Amino acid sequence: MTSPQRQPLLHDLSVTLAAPTVVLSEPDGNLDAAAPGAGVHGLFHADIRALSLLRVTLRPDHAPSGEHAGKAPPAAGGDSEAEGEAEDTGTRTDEDWLPVVAAMNAADGPGRSRFVGLAQALGDAVPDPTVRVDRQRTVTPGRLAEQLTVRSSATKPVHLAIRVEVAGDLVTLEHAKAGLPPRSPAGPSSELLSDAGVLRWGDHAVAVAVSAPGATPDAEHSTLTWTLTVKPGENVDLHLAVEVSDTAAVVTAAGHKPTWQRPHVTADDRRLPALVSQSLDDLHSLRMATAASPGDTFLAAGIPWFFTLFGRDSLWAARMLLPLGTDLALGTLRTLAAQQGTRTDPATEEEPGKILHEIRRGLFDDGQGLRLPPVYYGTVDATPLWICLLHDAWRWGLPTDDIEPLLPALTAALGWIDAAAQAGDGFLSYIDHTGTGLANQGWKDSGDAARYADGRLAEAPLALAEVQGYAYEAALAGAALLDAFGLPDGKRWRTFAADLADRFRARFWVADQHGPYPAMALDGSGRPVDAVASNMGHLLATGILNTDESAAVAARLAAPDMSDAYGLRTMSSQAGGFGPLRYHCGTVWPHDTAIAVTGLARTGHTEAAARLIEGILAAAPAFDYRLPELWGGDARTDTPAPVPYPAACQPQAWSAAAAIALMTALTGMEPDVPAGRLHLRPTGPLPVGALTVQGLTLAGEQLDIAIGTDGRIESVTAPAGLIVEEHTAPRS
Repeated sequence: MTSPQRQPLLHDLSVTLAAPTVVLSEPDGNLDAAAPGAGVHGLFHADIRALSLLRVTLRPDHAPSGEHAGKAPPAAGGDSEAEGEAEDTGTRTDEDWLPVVAAMNAADGPGRSRFVGLAQALGDAVPDPTVRVDRQRTVTPGRLAEQLTVRSSATKPVHLAIRVEVAGDLVTLEHAKAGLPPRSPAGPSSELLSDAGVLRWGDHAVAVAVSAPGATPDAEHSTLTWTLTVKPGENVDLHLAVEVSDTAAVVTAAGHKPTWQRPHVTADDRRLPALVSQSLDDLHSLRMATAASPGDTFLAAGIPWFFTLFGRDSLWAARMLLPLGTDLALGTLRTLAAQQGTRTDPATEEEPGKILHEIRRGLFDDGQGLRLPPVYYGTVDATPLWICLLHDAWRWGLPTDDIEPLLPALTAALGWIDAAAQAGDGFLSYIDHTGTGLANQGWKDSGDAARYADGRLAEAPLALAEVQGYAYEAALAGAALLDAFGLPDGKRWRTFAADLADRFRARFWVADQHGPYPAMALDGSGRPVDAVASNMGHLLATGILNTDESAAVAARLAAPDMSDAYGLRTMSSQAGGFGPLRYHCGTVWPHDTAIAVTGLARTGHTEAAARLIEGILAAAPAFDYRLPELWGGDARTDTPAPVPYPAACQPQAWSAAAAIALMTALTGMEPDVPAGRLHLRPTGPLPVGALTVQGLTLAGEQLDIAIGTDGRIESVTAPAGLIVEEHTAPRS
């Protein structure tokens, strides 16, 4: 029986990135996309795999009689000397070459990883390893650089050869995502430039060059080889570089200017500062721009499947990072506004005023029926979220001169909401018009995400609960901006929001033995899709719920069937469709949890917020504080650590940004720079103990906050001219 094509596993790969370039390798630093179970190994640049093989091996070599002849110049940074090529370099079989045994790998800052390997076949014949090979990997946009350092504590000189095998198949990302084997490697050609060996390959758009100073290139076998001697107590440094260019790329590197200010966070619970620090490293590496607008920075959604502009993901991540400054929000808003829909096209799901879902270099075909055009608009929530980000950025101090050019896009986006609501019986809904696009077009976009309580799948068109909340919030946000900038229709949009809330209250609320709650969606016949799911958590911060309704939602989210995992489950463990590793039906997504925490904190349900925050903090160490896209929804009492979802992207923009959202929720920051006010409402005694955050950014100036163990604000340093209003939130 033939198994269906499976998505490659990611959870145990080493990831080093600087958008639009990423390297995914084994924990020893090697990558080989052709190896059994290798998954999605490779160096990817702008959705193309430029490198499908990078393997370092070694073998003992015998020194020539007497002193070594033909010595190469000293290797840069080394204490010894790289030697000339041994006479028999090409005469031994492949079996002579031995792997370097992995001993350690770790992230080493943005775009850097470090690997330590043991050369067990070399050195003294004693139990302890006396020769090791350290690899320091650095990725910058379009470039991979590695320094290989051979270290010896042996008692005699060690003679060895080190070989690097390289190849590139130049396949697109979707080829790798479908789990397909690599294609025949692009044939390298070699040339010798001064003393640097270079191997090259490419096609009409992509050019790859691999260089290794002092090494001998072999184009026939696609290798670069050094021979060297390491004296006792000395080190030898060798250098390898891979350069990639792609003239057909639709995404490019962000500018060198920092996109946000990096705050300094201290807390009694040291997991929070560690999580924030690693998340900021990852977010820095995910910064990207489009080739059409290189000056506007946004965050690529995630590694490796979503390494491009995504409307929903990039908007949520920028929104969560507003406490660090408004530059990222501005770049995201501008980039998406430049591609805002202007016509009706069912093939791409484009509609006037609609914000796109994603962009790619060409048709995205996963080989299993999903075929997305290069610019795809199949998302029901990106448009209201664009409005919400513009409004929130304004409240965080985005200058008027930056907002005014975006006002035409605002009115167009509001127009799309109006048209969508009229077409959807008063609600924003979706359906895949082509049959080859996304069946579900909210954030839970897998084909089986929308389920009834008994586990049956819901049929489109679907109106998702959280999207109605986004539309409500966007209508009020749009009204505030229209009023502030002297544009008409503010009153009309406030009326729209009130009517939408009434319709939502009448149609979405259902009840079971535990009481009332909002259904996750309405199906094509208007019937509530009644599984208890995390969708309701997104409603809390939108304002569409009244006080009693918010309390009912908070109670549902805090119940064990939703919250006894490492964060908030996407679906109740009591639901018929629940599975702890079902992508949207039982797993935990950190951004989903953070959105719920933000709403819980804002509506005064601080104990429920604290419970979910603790779940995320408990999960973080298991992932070395690099939060993946999602993980298993097993109860914390059942597993000592979260179960990885094996195909989860890592890092993921909104997962990393969730760390900032959780920190913000703890402080209760709600700025209104246009009104000259900053509201602070901490969540009472904090689950992380005393908390100090220095170096936040509000209206372009520094903001510092210190909160004591009792949850009371100890000090605030805010921009001049702002009135700080402090509130102490009761615990509930």
